[in-house]
Parts: sequence; C-alpha cells; structure tokens
Amino acid sequence: MTQLTLRDIMTRDLTTVDGGATLKEVATLMREQDIGNVLIMDGERLAGIVTDRDIVIRAVAYGHDLGSAITDYASDNVFTMDASSSVQDAAQEMSNRQLRRLPITEDGKVVGIVALADLATNATGRADEQALQGISQPTG
Repeated sequence: MTQLTLRDIMTRDLTTVDGGATLKEVATLMREQDIGNVLIMDGERLAGIVTDRDIVIRAVAYGHDLGSAITDYASDNVFTMDASSSVQDAAQEMSNRQLRRLPITEDGKVVGIVALADLATNATGRADEQALQGISQPTG
C-alpha cells in the first residue's frame, strides 16, 4: 500500500492577500468563500496566516478598527511542510506544534494547505489517529 503524501490530500484552492489587506477585507473574503483562514503573501513568499479565530480574539474582542492592517493580527514565521511529506509525518508535526492548518510547499512556493479535518478524513493508520488526538488537547 502506498503511503499518502500531503500532495494527495491538500487543498489547492488557496485564498491569499498581501500585507496591505485590512481586517474587514479578510473577514469579508472568509465569509464570501466560507473559509476559516487566509494566507498573507509578500509576493510569492508566505508572510503569515490569519484565521477567523485570530480576527475575533486578537482584534474584534479588543474593539480594534476594522481598517487595521491584517498583518497586525496574523501569525508570522509559519511552519510549512513539503508536498512530498507523508500524512503521518504531518499529523505528528501538527500535534507537536498544536497546529490546525499547515501550508504546503513545493520548490519553496506555497501550493496548498492541509487542515486538521483533512488529516482526520484521510488518516490511514493508528499513528495518524494518535497524533490527531493531541492537536486539540489543552496544553499543561
């Protein structure tokens, strides 16, 4: 049996914005596309990722201006994995790092994203299931 790679399960339809996008613009994109994350790009380089939760917890909860730059609320130094990596390795890394979304690269360029739900749907073995269990667990 062939081992699944991230290329096999990743979502290729990415929603991206540049760093000049505002909270309102990104939130509107999320609503229109029914998605929970947007990648922040600096040209072809991944500069960050912002989730619907980031917008609520880091901005709305504090009453910040919806015209604020999205980069103020995005996570930077985003961990990525290569498209040829195994699903099992990705599940383990996501568990170790407490990630729910993982941008996927090929030749240094972002080509997809894998969400926790993608791993859960495509988990093929016990190791994947064990790794997934740790992702949503509260840390000590």
